[in-house]
Amino acid sequence: MAAKQYTFVLAGTGSGCGKTTVTLGLLNVLKQRGLRVQPCKVGPDYLDTAWHTAISGTASRNLDSFMLPESILNALFREQMQDADIAVIEGVMGLYDGYGTDPDYCSTAAMAKQLGCPVILLVDGKAVSTSIAATVMGFQHFDPTLNIAGVIVNRVNSESHFQLLKTAIEHYCAVPVLGYVPRVDGVALPERHLGLVTARESVVNQQSWQDFSAQLENTLNIDQLLALSHLEALPQGDWPEVPAANAGEGLTLAMADDEAFNFYYPDNVKLLARTGVNIVRFSPIHDRALPDCQMVWLGGGYPELHAAALAANTTMLASLRQAHQRGVAIYAECGGLMYLGSVLEEADGVEHRMADIIPGRSKMGKRLTRFGYCEAQALQPTLLAAEGDVLRGHEFHYSDFSPETPAVLACRKVRDGQTVQAWSGGWRIGNTFASYLHVHFAQRPLMLNHWLNAAREAL
Repeated sequence: MAAKQYTFVLAGTGSGCGKTTVTLGLLNVLKQRGLRVQPCKVGPDYLDTAWHTAISGTASRNLDSFMLPESILNALFREQMQDADIAVIEGVMGLYDGYGTDPDYCSTAAMAKQLGCPVILLVDGKAVSTSIAATVMGFQHFDPTLNIAGVIVNRVNSESHFQLLKTAIEHYCAVPVLGYVPRVDGVALPERHLGLVTARESVVNQQSWQDFSAQLENTLNIDQLLALSHLEALPQGDWPEVPAANAGEGLTLAMADDEAFNFYYPDNVKLLARTGVNIVRFSPIHDRALPDCQMVWLGGGYPELHAAALAANTTMLASLRQAHQRGVAIYAECGGLMYLGSVLEEADGVEHRMADIIPGRSKMGKRLTRFGYCEAQALQPTLLAAEGDVLRGHEFHYSDFSPETPAVLACRKVRDGQTVQAWSGGWRIGNTFASYLHVHFAQRPLMLNHWLNAAREAL
């Protein structure tokens, strides 16, 4: 008989309600119980998944229904559950917040229904009593087809207050309350200009976080949570056509991975590895030169926070330029684009010389320049697309890039059936392609053949 598997979605009433903190606590609790935990995050976020990975020791996966068709996402989820006892899925924003006003499009609720997962609703217990039942009831009635299987109350400081809230919710809403999350000093996640700090700087292994998890064992009914989360069947899904298993054979990819560049979807790395390509990680900050390679991958991250160190490593910049000149296929996303530009200018006006492969200047601002999902149509061939192909991805950046060459992508944001914004982006110089767009390769795995074929020119 197959071992039992479990899964649940931890959803909130809105952003900032404590989902990430509680998710991290639950991941630790379940791990301490000896369960093989697979963390996941609804949506494209790199930051929360980095925290998940840091505390669980297992690479957290993004479940993104804008970038990934349903069948492909389900197939990925099935694959991720092969070595897991339980999936803990952190929702995005509020339970019904998606892309536009349709609650069934790119929302936490839609993902829970797609995967057949119960929802555990996190509600704020501060400065409220019976009115908390009205909040829960509203979420129940908004979509009666959604399985809200249990409730956890956040920010509760006394057992007597919790009992009042529990009685009200269970009486008026007929849904079990699984316990509460007390306020604990030392477990707040620090802020950064792009949101939460990355897990590389995290404090999740400090004693306060261990104490927090131990408290959750006492204030939450974990056995009841597991009973409500039993997974009867995994969702049905199918992989699309993928590159041949030997498509990358004989090729080496140098992948930037350090304090400045670390935003990568694990699924993307895995898809590349499946082609037979040899992936070697390097640091643009600390290493003196690129490893021998025919491909380079510069992911997103925080190059602006390490701009002085990146600029000071002139041997690495020279090595990158030499690789570009000999036709190495270089692909860069967001922070990688900033690194490949001519100059990176901080918000206070301080300038740093970068690789100067994509002619142009990136300048940091104090507000988001662009945020959210978009579609990008290739106006000419790129490392990920043939002319006319459309890529789905997202942008999230405080910088703006002023190019000196024409863009190769026509980008647009479509919400509720209306184009609300259109712009040009993405630049290709020789065998180098860079844009602000973050892309999940699984949406069309054959896109990798463009990159691999370009890399063979450098052999």
